[in-house]
Amino acid sequence: MSGPAQFRKNVKISERHGAGEWALERVALLALMPLGLWVASSAFTLAGAGYDTVAAWFANTLNAGLAIATAVIFCLFGALAWKVIVEDYVHKPASKGLCLFLVNLVFFALAAASVFFIVRLALGSAPLPAGIGA
Repeated sequence: MSGPAQFRKNVKISERHGAGEWALERVALLALMPLGLWVASSAFTLAGAGYDTVAAWFANTLNAGLAIATAVIFCLFGALAWKVIVEDYVHKPASKGLCLFLVNLVFFALAAASVFFIVRLALGSAPLPAGIGA
């Protein structure tokens, strides 16, 4: 257990080491800013385009790579943001642990599905494993 609370300039020093998560959240947000502009410009460019045009756009390695990076970084940022919300508003340790597990599971599944389908589009809609989809 930790010792007595420590103060610096009459402000309690955090006993939990959240500075790394705070910095990671800021770096993710910083990366999402230009990626968000790229997504907006790409969506504006592809608006009204046919399937073949969009498939050709995803076939470009740079576009597919940036789309994957955007999806993964967005999911990381979302998971970190929801972690803060759960830690602030869920007070029972068992409930907090379950909520954090579910939040991480949802964002991991979302990131994995995003990567899977972006790669699938980039490879020209490669067929799914037997028994999945049409």
